Amino acid sequence: MKSMSLYVEKDSAIHRVDPITKLAYIATAIAIPIIVPSLHAAWVCMLISFGLLAAGRVFRRGLAVIGFVGFVLVTVVIIQGFFHVGNETVLFTVGTWPFYKEGLLFALGISFRALNIVGAFLILVLTTKPADLVEALVRRGLSPRIGYVLNSVFQIIPQMMATVGTITDAQCSRGVETEGSLMTRIKAFLPLLGPVVLSSLLDTRERTLALQARGFNVPGRKTFLNKEKRYRHAGILRLAMLVIVAAALLWRIFA
Repeated sequence: MKSMSLYVEKDSAIHRVDPITKLAYIATAIAIPIIVPSLHAAWVCMLISFGLLAAGRVFRRGLAVIGFVGFVLVTVVIIQGFFHVGNETVLFTVGTWPFYKEGLLFALGISFRALNIVGAFLILVLTTKPADLVEALVRRGLSPRIGYVLNSVFQIIPQMMATVGTITDAQCSRGVETEGSLMTRIKAFLPLLGPVVLSSLLDTRERTLALQARGFNVPGRKTFLNKEKRYRHAGILRLAMLVIVAAALLWRIFA
């Protein structure tokens, strides 16, 4: 059965870390470049996030997202290099247009921070089952309703892609042309919209009925089918991240 999430099944140390610790890492990875607003802090955090993706053997799976974000950030580098307000030092010229060092450094700072955030979230999404993440949050007080919505958000894109693939295969079996020129693809895409929307509505209705049958709305304390899995080094990792953030704050205050 095809997975309905972006999770990649691997046996790695990153996969064994619990979801709450990964959420703590995301918060730390975002906070450090903000607290320490230097280019070095940004690229070091970015490399750490990418290194953790590589350690989890999911870096290749995340390349599509990283590449798309990187492509967008190239435009930021170009615009800031030419038009940043604080530009003074010319690096080179393109025709009569000067490209400045200050704009480049400013854009690189933005790019490294953005890629760091993307990498940190990919660690969570690619190495954590959505069900495990939601269950861990619900165990710590999150509303089951919000947990269900969060779980649905993680699954909606893969589910829509699977639905589109199934409907496309069905149309191909009926003789509909789905490959070829751009116009042919556009003509094949339009008839997909109706079945995809209807299929999504039916899936939502079926999930609602299934949840009601399982007593989702019943008041009272909830129980869990599976015993919570605890990562033995979770406390040490969270304490280390807290110490790093505290050290960064102290450096920012007294520097």
